[in-house]
Amino acid sequence: MFAEPLVSFRQTTARPRRTKVDWAIEAAQLMDTRYADCEIITLVNDHLNTATKGAFCEAFPPDKAREYVRRLDLVHTPKHGSWLNVAECELSCLTSQFLVGRRIEELETLQSEIKVWSDKTNTKQRGIDWHFTVENARTELKKLYPKFKI
Repeated sequence: MFAEPLVSFRQTTARPRRTKVDWAIEAAQLMDTRYADCEIITLVNDHLNTATKGAFCEAFPPDKAREYVRRLDLVHTPKHGSWLNVAECELSCLTSQFLVGRRIEELETLQSEIKVWSDKTNTKQRGIDWHFTVENARTELKKLYPKFKI
């Protein structure tokens, strides 16, 4: 799941596995299409070990990997705060709106149906209404950040 909350865009795919190479291929696909004209792309990411700049080195030849890494500003959510990740919220919506109570056996069918959900949701321009403020973060997440002695 890749989500761009300010313009109500999400791209969702399903794969047989969730490896570094799978992640790099999905990220590269977005960089080559939707963000082809962007010099630098800031990607807010959770702490899965698959989402690393090194993943591009495993997925692509060195020159191509270097090109992707040069354009990517990878920012991580707090280590124990991945629930803050907008993509996690979007996956929850996908599950509750579309997949709850269903078992889809074939990967191709799942991919097709997820695409229908993503396209429909993007077309409706359903925004991501984020209510978590900086002040909330300072209060709720203070245990996740380092303590500085002044």
